[in-house]
This record gives sequence, structure tokens and C-alpha cells, in this order.
Amino acid sequence: MICNLCPRRCAAVRDENRGEGWCRLPDGLRIARAALHHWEEPCISGSRGAGTVFFSGCTLGCVFCQNDAISHGNFGRAVSEDGLRAIFQNLAHQGAHNIELVTPTQYSHILARALSRPIPGRLPVVWNSGGYERVETLRALAGRVDVYLPDLKYVTAALAQRYSGAEDYPEAAKAAILEMFRQRGPARLEDGLLKSGVVIRHLILPGQVREAKLVMDWVAETFPRGSVLFSLMAQYTPMGDLSPWPELGRTLRPSELRAARDYMENLGLPGYVQELSSVGEGFVPAFDLTGVGSESGEGRVESGDRR
Repeated sequence: MICNLCPRRCAAVRDENRGEGWCRLPDGLRIARAALHHWEEPCISGSRGAGTVFFSGCTLGCVFCQNDAISHGNFGRAVSEDGLRAIFQNLAHQGAHNIELVTPTQYSHILARALSRPIPGRLPVVWNSGGYERVETLRALAGRVDVYLPDLKYVTAALAQRYSGAEDYPEAAKAAILEMFRQRGPARLEDGLLKSGVVIRHLILPGQVREAKLVMDWVAETFPRGSVLFSLMAQYTPMGDLSPWPELGRTLRPSELRAARDYMENLGLPGYVQELSSVGEGFVPAFDLTGVGSESGEGRVESGDRR
């Protein structure tokens, strides 16, 4: 295929064995982990956990990514569409509240087709992405995704370029979130679980409380109060070689989280605030092919350094 799924629009050639362009992924699903996940927002994880599928690769190049092995290293195992359906079935049998697809954008063309068939147990589908989406790609998912869980990492282009290699991120993410809301409308919860709607996430970076406030301003100004949920995340943990970005070499200070939380409360944004107890490498899932099966063998697609 010639790939233009994400805002980078690489026109990359992707075939069964290799890929070009930004993500350098072949034209086929690659998955690093599929298991119940209990560390999402309460309306997603519930009491039994989300049925979370972690896909290999990413359309962003965040220098602080905690999932580096799969997002930049593309670690994972090739899985067919039938294999994906079997994964969904297994997660449903384990009692998952939903099927959560994590970093799925680079496989949108396959997932749009796979999701056209009913999910086992009629579980809601959660699209968990970095927010860096093309509206045209999202439109192919209309009616097939119940809950959108996008990041809004930045509204400042210079920060998006410095930390994620995507100067156009603010423009693209805002347009994507508007499309997500157009598709699903106001948040709808049943028994504390989100059945339909949008949850917008923002990870506070060290020294970037002002950016967090600008993100919250956009959400408050753009959506009717209560129509979307907002998740203020404090889990930032320095990982990998951050020497070119020394300002990112620490965790959040309690005063930074407190200032952002107070701002969120003053704006009246409904949602969630993550505590600093969530900081640490112990909260990073083990990307060990749990739940993926063995139909095509384990492998890694080399992606090079996109930072």
C-alpha cells in the first residue's frame, strides 16, 4: 500500500515484509501485548480492566515515550485479522469491560475493516491514540469506535516539534478531536463506565504547567461543559537518554501538579486527575507478547532513530 494514514502523509510504500516513511512498518498488524489493563481512567478500566491491545509503532516521535520499545523500536508480532478477532474474543472471555486499541493509527486501514464486524460480547471499542490523526482517516472509523481517548499533548507548535517531531501536531490534534466529538457526541456513562464519547488526556511535562493550562483553556472554550471528560496526567517518568532535553530529566514537582489541578477545577472541567503515586517504571506494561499468540513468530522491525 501507499500510506497516507497520518498527518505526515509520507506516501510510504508498505508491503508484507517491510515499510518505509516515518513509522517503517509493513502492511500488516503487529502487536506487542494484549491483556486486561487496570491503569486507565476509572470509566475505562472499571473493576475488571480494559481489554487492551498494544500495537507496535507510532506516528509520533516523543522523546519521553515510556513505551519506547514498541513505539520507536516497533517490537511486536505479526497478527492476521483472524488472529486479532481471536485476541478480542479472549479478552472478552477474561471479563474485559471494553476493547481498547492503543496507538492504532498506523493500522487504521486494517482496523476499519476488522471493526466492521461485531465485537465479541458487543463490548465498546476504545481508540487510545496520541491525537495525531488525519480527519479523513478518522471518518473511515465512524460508527465503529465507541470511545475516543486522544492525547492533546501540546497547543504550542514549537513544543510539539521539540518533543515529538511534529510541528503541525496542535492543528492536527485539535481537528482530530473535533471529528471524534462529531462522531460520538457528549459522553455517556452507565454504571460508572464510559459507553460512548471522548476523554481528552494531557500529560503534564516538567516545567510546562503553562502549556497544560493552555490545553485546558482550549478544551473549556471548545466543548460545552460536561460534554467531554478531561484527564490530567501526572505520571511523567524520565526514561532513556534525555541529555539533549535536560529539562525533562526530572519528575513533576507536587507544586506543578497542584497548580494544574487547581486550574482544572477553576475551569470546571469534569474528569480525572492522576496522582504522583503513579510515577515510576513499575507502571509501564511488560511488552512481552502476552496474549498475542504465535501464528507468525516474534520479530522486530528496525525503525531507525526518529528523534
